[in-house]
Amino acid sequence: MSVPTHPITRWLSKAPAPVFSAYAILTSFVVYFSMYAFRKPFAAATFENQYFFGSNLELKTALVISQIIGYTISKYLGIKVCSEVHSENRAKTLVALILFAQGSLFLTALLPGSWKFVALFINGIPLGMVWGLVVWYLEGRRNTELLLAGLSCSFIVSSGMVKDIGRNLLASGMSESWMPATVGLLFLPIFLFFVWLLDRLPPPTPEDVQARHERVPMDHNDRLSFLNSFLWGLLSLFVVYFFLTAYRDFRDNYAVEILGELGYSQAPAILTRTELPVAFGVLVPLALLVFIRNNRLGLIAAYSIMLFGLAMMGAASMLLDRDIISGVTWMILIGLGSYLAYVPFGSVLFDRLIASTRASGTAVFAIYVADAIGYTGSVGIQIYRDFSHADVTRFLFFKNFTYQISTFGFVFMLLSLFFFLIKQNASETQTEGMLLDLETGPDDEEALQEA
Repeated sequence: MSVPTHPITRWLSKAPAPVFSAYAILTSFVVYFSMYAFRKPFAAATFENQYFFGSNLELKTALVISQIIGYTISKYLGIKVCSEVHSENRAKTLVALILFAQGSLFLTALLPGSWKFVALFINGIPLGMVWGLVVWYLEGRRNTELLLAGLSCSFIVSSGMVKDIGRNLLASGMSESWMPATVGLLFLPIFLFFVWLLDRLPPPTPEDVQARHERVPMDHNDRLSFLNSFLWGLLSLFVVYFFLTAYRDFRDNYAVEILGELGYSQAPAILTRTELPVAFGVLVPLALLVFIRNNRLGLIAAYSIMLFGLAMMGAASMLLDRDIISGVTWMILIGLGSYLAYVPFGSVLFDRLIASTRASGTAVFAIYVADAIGYTGSVGIQIYRDFSHADVTRFLFFKNFTYQISTFGFVFMLLSLFFFLIKQNASETQTEGMLLDLETGPDDEEALQEA
């Protein structure tokens, strides 16, 4: 392992674990939080009574879909880019991606009406790779669950907060066209400074590598080998993630409209109020996984959190239908449930999978395959709703979607868990047999046969 050269890196390599964790969480949190200032502010605008080139497709839907398509392409690109990038290029790549995204926001302001879809499509292309580059700094450490739990809170709270900032700018008289670029400019210095701080993190220690397996860049053959080894378990996960990403994105992009139908359109900072309890509720159980040293048990615990989240979504909707809880409480509970199921995909699930199976590679690769599939589903659901259920309000469509994903998602998640448990049992049996052969040796085998 190379000797750290920067003073901050040397200090962190000798710092107590709580200090190191606080630094890693803070810097990664702010970097990814700031990324949302370049992605989500436009969703604070309603683009009311505007349609895409005179069609039946609402302009906001078209803009959301355009950005998601770009973001989805970014996830497919990230399968290669994020799994192959080397440590010395991560910070440079992060800065280049964000500057590209900010340029597209200026283009959004300049293009008229329906043509804004071009700028938002371009905007999504760089932003989808930011998550993987940030996760690279945190994975493969003994306290990865804690670090990734802190990081995951960033995208839970950031979307609501930057949209609230956007709404305040709109209320002050700023146009819907210029608001996104303005929010991006406000966060650009913050992003650049915290990327610089994040890049000072030292690499995993030898003790980290022993506990969580070494994480190395993956070439084409490595990626194929990984997929072939875990194909059926991954397929079940990817089916769930396909719909779960679409669900999470629908809630995020149309939270203003859904809360409006529930009677909260004028409530101040309502988006922040619904997301902060969700962030805390997700942070605690994921952070507690750090205390589970056995990687097999850690994987089971991660699945248990996800299954609980899916069940919570259905239960909360039943309570709403029976007028037992309010609309805001429902938004908080389904947000908590969906993020409990969603967040482990981008953080602890694949990290524990690699650690428990000792597979060669990086969790970032598996995360990006899942994300590419998930955001493909997000595009599909957006189009499906506007063309097949245009007469159904977004709230009713979303509530029915909640029941469906809660039910079938639970089943497919269980199937995936059973696959990986069986796979690990078979792998452990094979390993024990190989060790026995090494201990016995050829002479002992002949003696056993004669006996």
